[in-house]
Amino acid sequence: MKLEGRVAVVTGGGSGIGAAAALAFAREGARVVVTDVNEAGAKVVLEQIEKAGGQGLALRADVTQAADSQAIVERATSTWGRLDLYFANAGVSQWKNYVEEVDEETFDRIFAVNVKGVWLGAKYALPVMKRQRRGVFVVNASTAAIRPRPGSQTYAASKGAVVTLTKALALEAAPHGVRVVAIAPVATHTPMLSPFMSEAVDQEALARYIDTIPLGRLNEPEDVASTVVYLASDDASMITGTCIEIDGGRCI
Repeated sequence: MKLEGRVAVVTGGGSGIGAAAALAFAREGARVVVTDVNEAGAKVVLEQIEKAGGQGLALRADVTQAADSQAIVERATSTWGRLDLYFANAGVSQWKNYVEEVDEETFDRIFAVNVKGVWLGAKYALPVMKRQRRGVFVVNASTAAIRPRPGSQTYAASKGAVVTLTKALALEAAPHGVRVVAIAPVATHTPMLSPFMSEAVDQEALARYIDTIPLGRLNEPEDVASTVVYLASDDASMITGTCIEIDGGRCI
């Protein structure tokens, strides 16, 4: 198993990509701290991990709050004595709105979760990994950081910010043997698909969007999870500071 004996944290682990990643980490031998603002969702994922013979914890946490981000790391290390993988996955999307239609509260919320949440995760997780001289911090960015679509400027800006943050953190962490990597998934079949498209999934618009993906389909959460497992494993030991596109060729 690629992650045997390691300890992993997944933010936004109660559904979608986060849930798929938490389950994949557990299958590969990791003990997983599943966190989400939706504690019930995190507990459901933990139950699935334990039913399959894995170990983990479920925590309610708001990644925009320093105390919660610190508590996640402290709970992992106090329980298992280490932290090997932190998947900064929690994020929020944007209804399709042009810039003049976006209010300041929406802008602040998107940046609080998508950027500050990643920064706080790094603030508390990376020092542990640096002391261990081992660890991988993975950031869930988006193809929006590379190829934005009209009406998603705030979301795209937040994801562009964390791609640059990934590169800066990778430079800080590399001398300590720690890697920092971002991923850029194309639209994925998760609960976030509706706000990505509009207030409801317009099947005609979705079909037009799929036509822009050379491989002809959206991601499934498991597509993203398997890539994160690879990046977290020793198989990717020379990959840091980059953003891996999981996009079926859309960003070509």
